[in-house]
Amino acid sequence: MVGGGQVAHRRVAGLLEARARVTVVSPEVTPALEALVAPGSLTWVRRRYEPGDLDGAWYAVAATDDPAVNAAVAGEAERLRVFCARADDRSASSVWTPAVGRQGDLVVGVHGGGDPQRAVGVRDAVVAGLTDGSIRDRAAREPEGGRAGSVVLVGGGPGDPGLITVRGQQAVAQADVVLADHLAPQSLLSSLPPEVEVIDASKLPRGRSMAQEQINALLVEHALAGKRVVRLKGGDPFVFGRGMEELEACVAAGVPVEVVPGVTSAIGVPGLAGIPVTHRGLTHEFVVVSGHVPPGHPASLVDWPALGRLRGTVVVLMGVDTAGAIAAALVEHGRAPDTPVAVVADGSTATQRVVRTTLTGLARALADEGVRPPAVWVVGEVVRLATEPGPAR
Repeated sequence: MVGGGQVAHRRVAGLLEARARVTVVSPEVTPALEALVAPGSLTWVRRRYEPGDLDGAWYAVAATDDPAVNAAVAGEAERLRVFCARADDRSASSVWTPAVGRQGDLVVGVHGGGDPQRAVGVRDAVVAGLTDGSIRDRAAREPEGGRAGSVVLVGGGPGDPGLITVRGQQAVAQADVVLADHLAPQSLLSSLPPEVEVIDASKLPRGRSMAQEQINALLVEHALAGKRVVRLKGGDPFVFGRGMEELEACVAAGVPVEVVPGVTSAIGVPGLAGIPVTHRGLTHEFVVVSGHVPPGHPASLVDWPALGRLRGTVVVLMGVDTAGAIAAALVEHGRAPDTPVAVVADGSTATQRVVRTTLTGLARALADEGVRPPAVWVVGEVVRLATEPGPAR
């Protein structure tokens, strides 16, 4: 790679992903390229290009802002019969790099007839179709005869289907069976083919719910029957999602299992409301707490006196019905009564709303506003920073 600017940065990323041994020749490189030198991901020759730099190479990229240097690199490559791509002149290149996208182990490469933007657009459309299931990869969906199935524990994020990870969306699109919570992005289920079995594994707060033991048994049963099974949850599987219990059940049964992390509502939902859980010079810690049982309850594992003494941010999940008791405990153990609180209800959905109050006013505010689960509430000075973001345009 001759050149160390932004073009070189993009090209090097693709080469490293292909496990190439990369040498960059340039007096200067971008900070991102420099960060790859110390761990040995690439070699940096810190000078201008000189004849002979391509000795031993099989592929070269001329990516400087000097056409004369790029022409010299291409000339040396031609003499050595080395493939060379000129970033400034495709017609003078001996090789064109396609727009490459990946979906699992499937690689899509697109040439745009000399138009790189056209190639990128087609590549993105194909990869998006493979990801959301609108383009079917039959080989990925149909297990080989006699092969055991598998389970993927997918964190679906706080509710908006656009906030699920790419890998999570791929797993859902390839599933034969989906066990879904009510907090998972429901619109993803509507796009599944009719032959995919969808099982309601919801756990309603203090209401109807599927027993965890039954969920574990269904995951194992369908996987052992040769199915690709997805356990689709809201948030992240390992943040109050009982994902570890499901992982342990699969491992004990000899079922291959993968964990796909999700955007946890503990951070994602406040962020969508413009509330950072940390802020430079204001707080150096934040704590995520389950509020499904109140302080003093025999089943509570939370050290409420310690939380009351903290100066940082406290994020409470599953704490609508217990909010008054939790707020009182925090005040009792050291938090100022007028500490600001923001409650974000229905985070990431079209009905998202924010209620602002204080610790002493929290219970009354929830009652007056008729807030019901799901809701996340945040305690701390970061609440004063809140500026609700608008949609990108």
